Amino acid sequence: MTEPLLAIAGLRGGYGAVEVLRGVDLRVDAGEIVALLGSNGAGKSTLINMVCGLIAKSAGQVSFAGRDISRARSAGIVAAGLIQVPEGRRIFPNLTVRENLELGAYLRGRAQQAQNLDRVMSIFPRLSERTRQLAGTLSGGEQQMLALGRALMSEPRLLILDEPSLGLSPLLVEEMFAMIGELHRQGLSILLVEQNVPLSLDIAQRAYVLENGEIRFTGLPAELLASPELKRAYLGI
Repeated sequence: MTEPLLAIAGLRGGYGAVEVLRGVDLRVDAGEIVALLGSNGAGKSTLINMVCGLIAKSAGQVSFAGRDISRARSAGIVAAGLIQVPEGRRIFPNLTVRENLELGAYLRGRAQQAQNLDRVMSIFPRLSERTRQLAGTLSGGEQQMLALGRALMSEPRLLILDEPSLGLSPLLVEEMFAMIGELHRQGLSILLVEQNVPLSLDIAQRAYVLENGEIRFTGLPAELLASPELKRAYLGI
């Protein structure tokens, strides 16, 4: 069996005395798009922030591209090519669109910055029209494009998307998911963390359901959608 690109085993931890994750196992293979689903408070953001070195773990192992990154600093994890687009975008509102994008190449991708910038502009033409505009003046959809474009400037080997549809109109949500699907078709490995179950399962190859800090389901999207009990119990649909 081929070694996973990302392998999480027995991950536990939380905030102080509050344990949020209770022994989570998860994997993402190279070239795969995997959906991590669950309601608010299930522990999804905590999980990916632990993987990215932003929150301390109390137990468990995280491996990326065959290397143990369980105790690695976040900067080293980014430099290895594990890139997160955080919930809420977290762009720099007082910098221009171009400056935000160039910051994406600060730790990784600097040698190909010009080529990567051209690629991002071709993927998001609206950003190419606003390179000198302050990022804080963009619409919500444009800010999400900027956050995703900034991540692409880092030449990710694995892209983690945390609630990319949050706060977007239904039309922009569909547009964003179409872009994510296209990036995957171009060969990008993606871990998609979302509450929009139908669209996530439509583009994912495998899915996990996280509830109360534990994985309750792992398998094919079709298996999850075929089970009324699973949908009702864990997804609320």
